[in-house]
Order: sequence, then structure tokens, then C-alpha cells
Amino acid sequence: MAKYFDLHPDNPQPRLISQIVELLHADGLIAYPTDSCYALGCRLGNKEGIDRIRDVRGLGSDHHFTLVCRDFAQFGQFVHVSNAVFRLVKAATPGGYTFILPATKEVPRRLLHPRKKTVGVRIPDHVVTQALLAELGEPLLSSTLLLPDETDPLTQGWEIKETLDHVVDAVIDSGECGATPTTVVDLSQGEPEILRRGTGDPSLFE
Repeated sequence: MAKYFDLHPDNPQPRLISQIVELLHADGLIAYPTDSCYALGCRLGNKEGIDRIRDVRGLGSDHHFTLVCRDFAQFGQFVHVSNAVFRLVKAATPGGYTFILPATKEVPRRLLHPRKKTVGVRIPDHVVTQALLAELGEPLLSSTLLLPDETDPLTQGWEIKETLDHVVDAVIDSGECGATPTTVVDLSQGEPEILRRGTGDPSLFE
């Protein structure tokens, strides 16, 4: 049965943040809110967690997982970024964008796109997510909480608890969460290619 954490949206309780991070360090899988919509998240080295995310979402091997990073210093450890790409990304973050970029050797092989050797990265503009990342000290391996055969993600903490009670270890609720995933921009070839239009204004990359 999943633990349910009710966090203040502007001043998340440090005690609860610590409990959630302890759960992540113990290889737990969480459902958590972001500045776009709910996501599933686990620690980067949690191999079982990756498999659990694939099972919940019904994902194939070519799915781009996302590393949710606290800041650019962390971002730069896991992806190769040219000066031109850095300027593009910096102008759009933090915010509702996911960028597909070539991965560094810090990214576990099983997370990479099998042919392109790329991974998704983003820096969210969300108080609770940032508090989690600060306490965790590493990116969250994430994927949008969109269930198989559904067109819209789940948006309410209580609804996620009811639906996924036996497949995640914790649900974090911090009030209203959006229903629109991030805008996904592939920058792996240098020139921006918009793969999905979402919360981030795509005109920055057109």
C-alpha cells in the first residue's frame, strides 16, 4: 500500500521531504507533482524502479526516460551540451520543457535510447519537486504518469493513490497539478526538433 504525503505547495515540510527521500534511497517508486503534470520517479540507480515504471506505463525499449535535474550544474553531468544548445536551453528553463540530448557516461546504459544513445533532461519550476531534488542530491529518473490506453494523465493525488496503491510506494500531493505534459524538444542534432507540444511555449524552438 502506497504512503500518502500531503505537502504544502509553497513551503513543503522538511520532515516529509526527508521521509520521501529516504524511501527513494531505499529504491522506492513515487508518484509526484511537477510544473506540468504528475510523474513517476525513482533513484537513478534503481534498476527495479525502471522496470516498474515500464510496467505501469506499458513502455517499449525505445522510450526516452527523463532525468529531472535541480539545476544546470547537475544537468551538465549527464548530457553533452554545446554552447549554442546551452543558450537555447538556458532561455527556456526552469519550466515545462524536456530536452533530448546525447548522454554522458554518467547515465546508465539501460536508460539510453537504444540507437541514438540519448536521454531526456529537464529542470522543473516547481517548489516541491525542487525541494525533493535538493534533498536527494541527484536527478530523479522520471516518466509522465500516463497510463496505457489513456490520453490524459492523472491529476489528483487521491485518484492516483486509489488507482496505483499497490504499484507505487508513495504518492505526493501538493494541491492542484496540471494535466499537460512538457514540451519535448530534440536537440541531439543541434537543430531543435519539436517532438511533443505541451506546457512550454514551442515558439522558442521554431
